[in-house]
Amino acid sequence: MSDHTQNNHAQKNIVFFSGENIPLEMHKARMVQRLTLHPVERRLEIINQAGNNTFLLPNRDVFLDMLTDSGVNAMSEAQYAAMLMADDSYAGSETFYRLEKTVQDFFGLKYFLPAHQGRACENILATALIRPGKTVVTNYHFTTTKSHITRQGGQVLEAVAEDALNPVSQNPFKGNFDLALLDRQVAQVGPENVAFVRIEAGTNLIGGQPISLGNMREVSAYCKSKKLLLVFDASLLADNLYFIKTRETACAEKPLPTIVREIASLMDIIYFSGRKLGCARGGGIAIAKKAHYLQMRDLVPLFEGFLTYGGMSVREMEAMAVGIRETLDFHVISQTPIFVEALGKELQAKGVPVVTPLGGLGCHVDAGRFIPQVPQIQYPAGSLAAAIYLISGVRGMERGTMSEQREEDGSERLSPVELVRLAVPKRVFTLSQIKYVADRLGWLYKNRDLVGGLEFVDEPKTLRFFLGRLKPVGDWQERLAKAFKKDMPSGL
Repeated sequence: MSDHTQNNHAQKNIVFFSGENIPLEMHKARMVQRLTLHPVERRLEIINQAGNNTFLLPNRDVFLDMLTDSGVNAMSEAQYAAMLMADDSYAGSETFYRLEKTVQDFFGLKYFLPAHQGRACENILATALIRPGKTVVTNYHFTTTKSHITRQGGQVLEAVAEDALNPVSQNPFKGNFDLALLDRQVAQVGPENVAFVRIEAGTNLIGGQPISLGNMREVSAYCKSKKLLLVFDASLLADNLYFIKTRETACAEKPLPTIVREIASLMDIIYFSGRKLGCARGGGIAIAKKAHYLQMRDLVPLFEGFLTYGGMSVREMEAMAVGIRETLDFHVISQTPIFVEALGKELQAKGVPVVTPLGGLGCHVDAGRFIPQVPQIQYPAGSLAAAIYLISGVRGMERGTMSEQREEDGSERLSPVELVRLAVPKRVFTLSQIKYVADRLGWLYKNRDLVGGLEFVDEPKTLRFFLGRLKPVGDWQERLAKAFKKDMPSGL
């Protein structure tokens, strides 16, 4: 029995004699960071100073940062040790060659281009492959991916499974493509006008929902039949691997390296954010064919840096190489999903509506059901994210209409879902902190009628959810803070 198989077997067979079903950390903390929890009166001031946009909150004023898992996953001791080996050469760094070999061994693809993060990879792909009138068909879009494609004059169509946009579902793979819809969309624009088909692992905007290996095989076969380029966003591959192992019966006994290689063999191009895959700040593109490599190669020195560092710190590159290899450890890839599940079940027990099945990346609260009184043009997911910070000091992320871009005529493009993502970075939070989040959201749900909407006072044209500033519609925040202080006299 291999080490990987033994790890998988051990993880599945750890049970509590009491019968409790709670996540078990397969690691110990060796370095800590102090946190600050302000009283509610101060949090009210802070959220308004930040324009009611959780992206604009200073981290010093955040108690638990659940904004994202990007670049904030805990690194292992092996990653920190590797950083001391970094070769700082501008060109021809041994660090690059170690990372390149790691990516080649991991995916089995011959060519590799480094970039400083995932959206830098998206910029290179879009610049190389998108022209006005070209279309990308994807299971579901991601904000920056779509913006890079539309900036080059392309459009994005989605072919995700029908119930993917239903927050309540039993479908274990809501990130799957609807193959019939994919075929209709390709036929509608013409195969010659499809720049590429894009598969996103762990579809971010609809609740971190995975795609099955079986569905990826079907999409790959379809693309080969139509001579279409297939691109894979592997940023959330770690979580997706966990769900393939635990939900896809045919893969239950397959070793993780085998699954990764099989996925990669279906793809023409794979890109990833090392901030998610590898738990270090960087990114990269793995490429099967030399022609595609040459098509993108010249853009790396133009946008990123030389070919052997791609805009990354060599220390981060060393850490990323180790982190990618650690993705083949079941104990590593399980940590986010099992803590998401723990948080989700705590919230469900308190009646809080969450996206089901519980996915990867984070627990996604359904703002549409949580505060139905707030119309979408007043950004209910943004309002709920602000309210969560106000009553708890917890920073989540809006994933709804605020994350869309307006139509060309200035009207709102209403999102099909209004979610607040409470990200659960790998190996960062303790179970008591998870329970604190659930407790505060339970209180907020009982007082949900107090929550109102938001309106923009400063609205950037592109990616407004990053930098836009908003104000509350009415005095609902003051009333919510007063109710919280009544129940929690300390304001904490």
